[in-house]
Amino acid sequence: MSEVLKKSASNGNEELSTSNEKQEKINEVRRLVGTLPDKLSIFCSDASISRYLRARNWNIKKATKMLKETLKWRSEYKPEEIRWEEIAHEAETGKIYRSNYVDKYGRSVLVMRPGCQNTKSTKGQIRYLVYCMENAILNLPPEQEQMVWLIDYMGFNMSSISVKVAVETAHVLQEHYPERLGLAILYNPPKIFESFYKVVKPFLEPKTAKKVKFVYSDDLNTKKTMEDLFDMDKLEVAFGGNNQMGFKIDDYAERMREDDKRMPTFWTKENSTVNPQPSLANSTPFGPVDLESDSNDSGDKNSFSQEVDSGECRPEDSSLAAAGSSSGT
Repeated sequence: MSEVLKKSASNGNEELSTSNEKQEKINEVRRLVGTLPDKLSIFCSDASISRYLRARNWNIKKATKMLKETLKWRSEYKPEEIRWEEIAHEAETGKIYRSNYVDKYGRSVLVMRPGCQNTKSTKGQIRYLVYCMENAILNLPPEQEQMVWLIDYMGFNMSSISVKVAVETAHVLQEHYPERLGLAILYNPPKIFESFYKVVKPFLEPKTAKKVKFVYSDDLNTKKTMEDLFDMDKLEVAFGGNNQMGFKIDDYAERMREDDKRMPTFWTKENSTVNPQPSLANSTPFGPVDLESDSNDSGDKNSFSQEVDSGECRPEDSSLAAAGSSSGT
């Protein structure tokens, strides 16, 4: 018995030591970053700095450089100040939206439909993606810091894909939203898409690429994959679930306007939950289901009140704004 207790105590000390070491690294990054304005100071919570350290394998110098670049980007781009009215036109077809359900680990779910691309502006598409990311983070529970991407390739047109948007997407997500992506499910991508993915994959961090899972509705393992992650009664029929409700722009606009009202409070010291505080030793206390192996590599009033399906999407400059292009994202 005493031997068991000794071993248990030893393990506890080892874990504590590891946690202490990581906390020291976090403190050192904060020291190197220096004094910051309120919003950026709130952004640099322990959990946030931990994500940058994990993205750079706990290398203090590299993580600090990465974080400083994000702080510069946030101070200039001001992603937390983007509001629905300025990006509503990008959302009309439901090409990206936050679902009204979460996965079994409490993670926000962004539904993405690259086949529903409705604009040609790289700047506009990236700005809308950033808005969606900030909104998904706003809606994470305090103990969770990652999200899931459900990417539906219905109506997707390879001939009009934009590599430029895909590369810019990968850059923004990897550099400024590290460790935010828990899993990206590519649902029914055309077989030729895998060739395009090979072009984009070199721009992704290796561990990000491992979070990308190709799923096909005619694959016998697909149903189990989705059942392991989602409540099937809440999951949309487009992904094999039982939820018949589709995307409705008016309903979604109302949700986003309400979230816009919450955003300023989210960025105050008194109420900030901007960076939940998971265990420093792990990315989240609710670790994502290990579905993927090393080989596997979601304004103004609109008229779009109807549900969006493949017939209502307008594929023009379709991009991989969705193929798991985030490190850590």
